[in-house]
Amino acid sequence: MTTAGTVVKSICRMCHGVCGVNIHVEQGRVVKVTGDPDHPMSRGYICSKGRASPEFLYHPERLQYPLKRAGARGENKWERISWDEALDTTAERLLHFKNEHGPESVALALGTGRPYMFMSLRFANAFGTPNVISYAHACYLPRVMASAVTCGMHLPVCDFYGFGGVKPALVLVWGCNIQETGSADGMCGPMATRVIRNGAPSIVVDPRKTPRAQKADLWVQVRPGTDAALALAMLHVIIEEGLYDKEFVEKYTVGFDRLVERVKEYPPSRGEEISWVPEETIREAARLYATTKPACMLWGNGLDQSPNCFQTARALLILRAVTGNIDVPGGDVFWVPPEKVFQTSPFVEPENTLLGMMTPEMAAKKLGYGETIPLNPGVRHPVFWDAVLEQKPYPVKALLVMGTNPLLTSSAPLKGEEALKRLDFSCCIDLFMTPTAQLADIVLPAASWLEQDDVADLHFIWCVAARQKVAEIGECWDDKKILFELARRVGLEEFFPWKDVREWCDSVLEGAGIDLESFKEIGLLQGEMRYRKHETDGFPTASGKFEIACSALEVMGHDPVPDYLEPPESPYSTPDLSENYPLIAITGAKIEPFFHTELRQLASQRARNPDPLVELNPETAERLSIAEGDWVWIESPRGKIRQRARLTHGIDPRVVSIQHAWWFPEREPPEYGWKESSASLLLDPRPADPIWGSEPWKGFLCRVYK
Repeated sequence: MTTAGTVVKSICRMCHGVCGVNIHVEQGRVVKVTGDPDHPMSRGYICSKGRASPEFLYHPERLQYPLKRAGARGENKWERISWDEALDTTAERLLHFKNEHGPESVALALGTGRPYMFMSLRFANAFGTPNVISYAHACYLPRVMASAVTCGMHLPVCDFYGFGGVKPALVLVWGCNIQETGSADGMCGPMATRVIRNGAPSIVVDPRKTPRAQKADLWVQVRPGTDAALALAMLHVIIEEGLYDKEFVEKYTVGFDRLVERVKEYPPSRGEEISWVPEETIREAARLYATTKPACMLWGNGLDQSPNCFQTARALLILRAVTGNIDVPGGDVFWVPPEKVFQTSPFVEPENTLLGMMTPEMAAKKLGYGETIPLNPGVRHPVFWDAVLEQKPYPVKALLVMGTNPLLTSSAPLKGEEALKRLDFSCCIDLFMTPTAQLADIVLPAASWLEQDDVADLHFIWCVAARQKVAEIGECWDDKKILFELARRVGLEEFFPWKDVREWCDSVLEGAGIDLESFKEIGLLQGEMRYRKHETDGFPTASGKFEIACSALEVMGHDPVPDYLEPPESPYSTPDLSENYPLIAITGAKIEPFFHTELRQLASQRARNPDPLVELNPETAERLSIAEGDWVWIESPRGKIRQRARLTHGIDPRVVSIQHAWWFPEREPPEYGWKESSASLLLDPRPADPIWGSEPWKGFLCRVYK
């Protein structure tokens, strides 16, 4: 805790980012959060979410003590209980179903990769359940695992920091709205903007003319879901014109000859036919990217949520490699994390999550097993909904929900609502009551980032930083503490031996010879960066090289070289359907004032975006007799919602962009109006990617009318 009139340096966590901030405390109360200009990661940047942290912390609707359901599910009748009763009840129920039906009858549902990610995965593996319901199919992990099978390492990251004395000479932003989405989760966006403002040209690939695209040297307006075809057409130009890095290709890659044959199928003329990007624009983008050295690529969820995400990610990795931009100063690099700090990222050291305890027999019991390649560890929400409702392939009885509101952010949410009501038991951990939490048996109040001590990392790239606890609200607990206490009650104390969060933080730092208190004084530990590691170490793949033709995919029966698949719903794959649903919809992107479903309770954030919005081209709106600000229906083959029309020339007349995750916390519980405007009601729940199982959030058909 802090004294009056102090400024505490810490790390924000209002989104995925780890921006350095100054917390201003007066008379024991947080009054303001500002960007820390001295912090090497964010260098003074702070978004509106970070500035709204005190409003979030002290919001009167915060959950402040454990609750037990006192009526039927959905009646909004709750009874205040103690932490002991809440945890004892939860533990008893989880153990009961584990003993009666096996550990697989208990599932965990996780949201975004916040500090609970490591502990929750560790808990699932120790408990024995393979059923972790997550957004792994639609967020970040497709790119991580595509990088793992291609490079053998965690995905490369833009070298904006210039540790090698060089910063990017060009920035290619692909499927990443770095300003609207909280600047690429805090760090990358503002760093990219700094580099561009200092003179580096930029290319933006996006169906929408985003704020960054408006200022780009080249905006490449791609048809949603066709990024792989565009990438292959760019590779065609680069190879045909000899613009690739011949030395890197010859020494450090395998499968280039197969790529040469594949891209012959994708001349820019065909690239234009598929992606709607003019042939000359494809050539211009390819030449500019290949000839400006070093170049880096900032990519985002726009790729993960496309129908062909895995091979698209591989195609973009190959673009980086053949142009010689892999692991070079100012390019896309593999960061070296701090030495002797316990690795909590499941993407870097998965064994630290006790992954080895999950036997092949138990892993094979994962719901939806065989639907995708084994590298995809998560269970898709619609698969879980079906298993609960049908009790197949085995009884599914209990659910632990952490930091997620899947009725607003997953596909098939009406089926999800029915499944959540049908469960024998569920416990939800959150900061506010939500439509999902309303259907739980036990609700536990989580702490915000201002109420946590932590050794913070951004998926462990090049540093860890100190987060400092400055407040306590009611009986709110750190997620990690909740899992420690629950683990003890279900007999897993040997795997969770830390008596409290501080002892856990000390253990993370033990190898570095410091504890949490001394770490707070230091503020940050970073690794010693080395570039061009492949020149001495090769790539940690089966071949020891960057695998353009991927041996792992070939073994699993998939095409080892990237190819293009038409979206399952499109004017070309389903022409009959497109007669009734003529517009291509995109959704799933974060909105700057909010973080997915979070923060709509905050007056400051709602003032920035008070109503749900759908973007239409004025030409489309005129044809449909829609004016700016009109409430309109958006309908897909799955359902319909209403949002306000926002007209913009920055979108193709054949495409609409729908804000996602909308609900209205000010409305009556238990639903809070979530069925009115939530884009999740429109989503196609079928897996569109044959390798990864992604759903086509960026590219399904709809119609719009007043």
